[in-house]
Amino acid sequence: MPIYEYKCDVCGHEFEELVFSSSTENPSCPECKSKDTEKQLSSFSSGASSDDPIPSMPPSGGCGSSGFS
Repeated sequence: MPIYEYKCDVCGHEFEELVFSSSTENPSCPECKSKDTEKQLSSFSSGASSDDPIPSMPPSGGCGSSGFS
């Protein structure tokens, strides 16, 4: 079940909701109970902080990596 972010068109409350794949309607606002909610564009986390160095790729090798002979 994915978690979606919603915003209420009536009171402006922003909330997250676990949504079943079979559900076709937006959830009600938990603050004012309005059905007028909109799904928001969600961001995601990469799991690394901005202070972490980016890992380098290992040197290539194997078949065909030595160029022409």
